Amino acid sequence: METDVNPQPVQEPVQSVDLVVSILAEFDSAAITKTYEELRALPGPLRIAVLENDQRESLAPVSSAAPEGSEDQKNAVIFHVSSPSAKPRGNPGVSSVSEAYQSVFAAADKLQARGCCVIASKHESEKPGWIWQLAQPLFDKGVDLVLPHYARRKFEGLLNNGIIAPLIRALYGKRVNNPMGPDFAVSQRLIQTMLEVRAGGNGNRRQLLASLTSTALCQNLQVAEMHFGARVYSPTDWTAMSSVLADVLSPVFLDMERNAPCWQRTRASAALPSLGEPRYVAEDKVDLDIARMIESFQLGNRELQEIWGLVLPPATLFDLRRLALPAAERFRMSDELWVRIVYDFALAHRLHTISRDHLLRSLTPLYLGWVASYAQDLKAAGASSPEQRLERLSLAYEAGKSYLVSRWRWPDRFNP
Repeated sequence: METDVNPQPVQEPVQSVDLVVSILAEFDSAAITKTYEELRALPGPLRIAVLENDQRESLAPVSSAAPEGSEDQKNAVIFHVSSPSAKPRGNPGVSSVSEAYQSVFAAADKLQARGCCVIASKHESEKPGWIWQLAQPLFDKGVDLVLPHYARRKFEGLLNNGIIAPLIRALYGKRVNNPMGPDFAVSQRLIQTMLEVRAGGNGNRRQLLASLTSTALCQNLQVAEMHFGARVYSPTDWTAMSSVLADVLSPVFLDMERNAPCWQRTRASAALPSLGEPRYVAEDKVDLDIARMIESFQLGNRELQEIWGLVLPPATLFDLRRLALPAAERFRMSDELWVRIVYDFALAHRLHTISRDHLLRSLTPLYLGWVASYAQDLKAAGASSPEQRLERLSLAYEAGKSYLVSRWRWPDRFNP
């Protein structure tokens, strides 16, 4: 019997479901139809609520071959849930995106869902049933958070690869590849924990994306990664990088400050349980303007010394001035230098050394310098994969953690 993906109204309201699937990505109608078909093919008696952003009837089930609750029910029962507040509009920053996730979590909690799966990005190739593969460990293995491990290309996701992922790894001792998702699955236990954390907040409302992974790790909940194919990224606007850094890193650094008692006890890292098989992708054709990035770094060296002098120790400032001198083809920023810069900016953010927004915007020339150096390293090595290069960077973050802890505990005394 054929079924229609358009929901039909029901008389009785739905009180609970097993799984909430939230679609935050801009899927076309064909992709939405395919999603419903895959979920409807799952075995009964699963009850799944699919959250979308439109004005169709709320909590109406997609028709199925057998009535819900009957002995012949072999497939999951799918409910459509219209959720107009659960998708950021326009060109959203981290704050509005986090609010969208918060809305999804609140809906999952209201429906007493045992788990929640959020689909926020498109992927180049999707295996059939991949949404259930993401959510299934919540039910079968007792996992609380399933994070994505996207297949990497050299110049995609550089803010995550250069700062966020290796920072989280060094802080919390788990080798997390994409700590801020944006695709993931969460258990009922973690949903409730996040809602409680959000309600507490210590005067500052936590942004869910920035604190999801760290909360799970500090609470000793079970975290795993699932291998995805390549994620489809929007083209990077390098001219707007200062606002991106301020928007993304501020909640990350705030969360780092709140969790200091947790991460200061961690000394080494370990791999997370891995689900699925690694996927390999064709090389990206992105061509970075390395020369312009180096020029931005050199300009920052000339114009931002006063600000950087409030944040960085004299030894780091000296290294940066030397780095600005060589010709572009010989430009290299060592991992150790870059790690100290990131740690010192996190410390300055904690101490309110200057306006936090102004502080993180002043990181832009340094970040562009790191990107240029990273690109030149890969070019010189002739590497087809960034994995080995980024592993060396992650190890440098771990090795530099003693520097961070010393400066964090004694910011006035420890000034190399």
